[in-house]
Amino acid sequence: MIDLRASTIQGQIKEISQELSTAAAALHEVSNAVSIFGSARTKPDSFYYTKAIEISKKLAEAGFSIITGGGPGIMEAANKGCHEAGGTSIGLNINLPFETQNNPYLSHSLYFNYFTSRKTTFFMNSWAYIIMPGGFGTLDELFEALTLIQTGKAHKAPVIFVGKAFWQGLLDFIDQSLVSHQYISPQDRGLYSITDDPTEVIDIVVQSYEQNKTQPHSIGLY
Repeated sequence: MIDLRASTIQGQIKEISQELSTAAAALHEVSNAVSIFGSARTKPDSFYYTKAIEISKKLAEAGFSIITGGGPGIMEAANKGCHEAGGTSIGLNINLPFETQNNPYLSHSLYFNYFTSRKTTFFMNSWAYIIMPGGFGTLDELFEALTLIQTGKAHKAPVIFVGKAFWQGLLDFIDQSLVSHQYISPQDRGLYSITDDPTEVIDIVVQSYEQNKTQPHSIGLY
């Protein structure tokens, strides 16, 4: 009897492996990228849309490539700022029933059927993570990054929240619940920072990159 479940799983593993291989080949020359995460639903007239453009433009001018999910909203703003500064603007798109269209500011555009291979590609290629306001997807990417860095499965990299008014409630929860119940260590709060100042974002990224650029850039697959 054919085990259809095992056959399906093996097929998915093969597809995930192929997606990772394709992405690695496409981005093999990208060595100094920053990932910017945030909501696809952010409107172009939003304060945070404008802020994402400014941050990504400054990062590109400092010599960094920008990686986003390739879609609209914050992703579009980040790719736009990089594009306008003449930088390498990368989109890692996920095939979904909605929010799958490319934004028009991409130098490289890759499509994924699996979140596993897509997120691994983010973490294998990023020297920093900028966390703009967003929903479940942004939170997923945020806590994946923090967990991988905390456990040593990914190289040390700054995780920077942008949007104090938006993120303060989450940071209070981390302090008042996670730290106080000893579910994380107090020093784990050092894995992230928060600022609304684009210049400070750039300074954090540049300083971290200069300190860690000679270290192995890898991720422990999970």
